Amino acid sequence: MTEPDVETGANATFQRALDGVLNRIDREELVRLTQELVRIPSVYRPEEENGNEARIARFVADYLQQSGFGVSSEEVAPGRPNVWAVWEGAHSGKTLLFEAHTDVVTEGSEEDWDHPPFEAERDGGRIYGRGACDTKGNLAAAVMAVRAIRDSGVRFPGRLILCHPVDEEGMMAGIKAFIERGHAEGVNAAIICEPEENQLCIKQKGALRVEVTVRGTMAHGAMPLSGVNPVTRAARFVVAVEKLEREEIERHGEDPFLGYPSLTPTILMGPNCGEPQINVIPASAYVALDIRTVPAQSHKVLIECLEGILARLASEDPDFDASLEVIEERPPTETPKDEPLVTAMAKAHERLTGKEPTYNGVPGATDGTFLHALASVPIVTTGAGDREIPHHADEWVDEEELLTTCKLYAATAMYYAYGRKAHV
Repeated sequence: MTEPDVETGANATFQRALDGVLNRIDREELVRLTQELVRIPSVYRPEEENGNEARIARFVADYLQQSGFGVSSEEVAPGRPNVWAVWEGAHSGKTLLFEAHTDVVTEGSEEDWDHPPFEAERDGGRIYGRGACDTKGNLAAAVMAVRAIRDSGVRFPGRLILCHPVDEEGMMAGIKAFIERGHAEGVNAAIICEPEENQLCIKQKGALRVEVTVRGTMAHGAMPLSGVNPVTRAARFVVAVEKLEREEIERHGEDPFLGYPSLTPTILMGPNCGEPQINVIPASAYVALDIRTVPAQSHKVLIECLEGILARLASEDPDFDASLEVIEERPPTETPKDEPLVTAMAKAHERLTGKEPTYNGVPGATDGTFLHALASVPIVTTGAGDREIPHHADEWVDEEELLTTCKLYAATAMYYAYGRKAHV
């Protein structure tokens, strides 16, 4: 195919090349690939022999190899391999990475499903099953998009990477390993393939996972003064956290894309290990916090505030003894609207739908959090799927929306590679 002449702006040559790419995307093949992915359970269950991503990773690697891509695979932990493929265009240029994880959350009780969770049934223009929405449909869309560009014969100026890590639903060990082992070096931008109703999500909330252990002295419930009760002291801390949350909301207000920040106690447990008993004051209590932040907040300042609460409670009560540990930190991310990836995707969206895109934010963290934070890669998160469907029973993705996503990915890559001259 003739190389698009981008020097003439939004020119006919480029548009013909783009049409050639989009025409190679086959809806039925996209649906079939999504179904095959959904039919492979990839819930991480360490207590089960095959409770990992190994089988889905092998399938993805085989599919990519059979499609003509050079494929790499690397274990993050036993039975948990990352898979990625790199395609070099005809000319040098920018590198765009598509990220879509291979793991899914538990299906829960099958009795709660009208459609079996791992059979990928088609019904009413939808594909049902665990992971159909989050995010195996979008994984399939990314693979088909890159294949369409390669098979179109266009002399593509750049490099495309399909990155499929493990453990996104857990501690994101897969993407962390991918970055730490140097595989994200040279990546100029990344599309995070998650269910966002094809909205352009240019912000993500950050997250802090905090554990607080309050120590007391074990005693009989009938003689509480003979011990030190860590449960009531942990409760004081929880009440103080609620007050801090109100202060943070007053200080930072509502982010237009992300809403309000939150500091949420999710676990209050005493004792922190062992068996509780109603007539026993435990020796310790445990509080877990799930903190979600907006870009205006400082994680360092928040941690100092929490430590300040513990110090104040200790100054008021000589028997208050507690320690705090941050077990995970995921910073908020923000990508400017004038970032080349955002402008390319906006143009692709307009080209496909005839409408300006809707911009939004991601209420939780994604693997893109670490691509942005650890590798300084600009990210946009988008893909097919109702934002509220992930992790629900009877999870589904709309086939027509998924087809639009696949075309959006392909068109974005084209506009991004050829630069602003392709869409001024």
